[in-house]
Amino acid sequence: MGTETEYGILAPSLPGANSTVLSTQIINAYASLQNSGSGQSGGARWDYSDEAPLTDARGWEVSRDEADPSQLTDRAVLDAETVAMSGGRLSESNLYHEGPLSTGVLMNMVLRNGARLYVDHAHPEYSGPEVTNPRDAVIWDKAGDAVVLAAAQRVAQTPGLEAINLYKNNTDNKSVSYGSHENYLMPRQVPFNRISSGLIPFFASRQVICGAGRVGRGQDGSRPGYQISQRADFFEAEVGLETTIRRPIINTRDEPHATADKYRRLHVIIGDANLSEVSTFLKMGTTSLVLDLIEHDAAPNIELSQPVHALQTISHDPSLRAAVHLKDGRSLTGLQLQRIYFEAADKHCNRDGPPDDATAEVLRRWGSLLDVLEDDPMKAAAQIDWVAKLKLLDSYRRRDNLQWDDAQLGLIDLQYADVRPEKGLYHRLVARSQMERLVTDEEIAAAVPEPPHDTRAYFRGKCIDRFSREVVGASWDSVIFELPNRRRLQRIPTREPLRGTRQLTGNLFDTSATAEDFIEQLLGSGPWSVAR
Repeated sequence: MGTETEYGILAPSLPGANSTVLSTQIINAYASLQNSGSGQSGGARWDYSDEAPLTDARGWEVSRDEADPSQLTDRAVLDAETVAMSGGRLSESNLYHEGPLSTGVLMNMVLRNGARLYVDHAHPEYSGPEVTNPRDAVIWDKAGDAVVLAAAQRVAQTPGLEAINLYKNNTDNKSVSYGSHENYLMPRQVPFNRISSGLIPFFASRQVICGAGRVGRGQDGSRPGYQISQRADFFEAEVGLETTIRRPIINTRDEPHATADKYRRLHVIIGDANLSEVSTFLKMGTTSLVLDLIEHDAAPNIELSQPVHALQTISHDPSLRAAVHLKDGRSLTGLQLQRIYFEAADKHCNRDGPPDDATAEVLRRWGSLLDVLEDDPMKAAAQIDWVAKLKLLDSYRRRDNLQWDDAQLGLIDLQYADVRPEKGLYHRLVARSQMERLVTDEEIAAAVPEPPHDTRAYFRGKCIDRFSREVVGASWDSVIFELPNRRRLQRIPTREPLRGTRQLTGNLFDTSATAEDFIEQLLGSGPWSVAR
């Protein structure tokens, strides 16, 4: 599993600045940091050759002529000429650096920890490395916050550039939404219609345990009020390929980034960007357990009458009392839907004895949080973002007698998501021990330069760490070397996500003095060939 976060971006002193140019400054700033004595090796450029964003899991491929430009994620969105024409001063800055990344405007790079940092149209995006459990997902997701914070600090210190603020949220409240996506590896043989039917009621209600909270209703936020999810009002369809227009609850992009006839990658676009570690943990953990139910054909048999309407109805009611209609005539609240899924997962995971520790922890927290929310949602303020934010907002409303359409509340909403520890309201709650932590600052700091050890991300990250000058490109599916004694580039495929782990390849990295030695051992007949 893994997370992706598009960060909101703003240069306060340049209100009309091109957001894509600002995002490019973030990417190049971090590349500069990695090559300026900060103790980290340079990253590798992204290899687009395995991208296939227009392939639909329902059995067809959309033509490039028919696709919305935002769907064409298999190519860079900006070049040096466009930066110059946009008035961007990137080329005048000293963000450029010596080494293999020094040519052109850098838009997309793979980091030493196996993650991807790039410009996704108008936003800097961090795609975390592949992990095998929700706690690790929290750690490497938080590492992304540390990465973009470091980049923003670098921009602020660079002559000729203006300070940039970054926000871990999902909307500018002016009709624009940007994503916080999740990815889950699944067996290819599970029918896609079974996946979508099993997930739609779960996703419509999951926000009650992992919504980020939002001031305003409607896509432009113009209707007064507070709601549970930042993303709910931007969804318009049940199933579809798009991610930025006509957003569907179930995304059908069939881009496995793995052995295609064996795996599918479920690309989830309906989640909010979470700062709460408990929210992220439960978002990833509960979804994994529901996917396990679906794989075993054991998911609850629930059909919503109007899924998109249900999603928004649940989001618009922080009291958690609003009920949505099912096709069988019942009406259930979001909490009741979650309880049905929890009970099914609990029964399934305990069918052959106690589950593993990670699964048991997800179940324990899921069930406990549902109990708290059923008793009094405000008692969950230390665990989940939407309640923590609502508690803050209510304190300001009472103190200053504010109505929900007061602009001050919108600013507080935004400040909650500020990634700067000294400015972000979430970080202030953490400093006051008012938000529950699941991981330590030391674990997050260690994950910025270090990849997970139990997936192929270890191989990718260590290749960049050890052989940064020889690695000329990388993606989820491969690492590309350019070696002086070989006429052609050497592409090392990494299509098996559980290969290339530290257990399988750690000694190979330790015993290879040069990239040439490494490739020769890797491609030989010895035990290291398992990395392929």
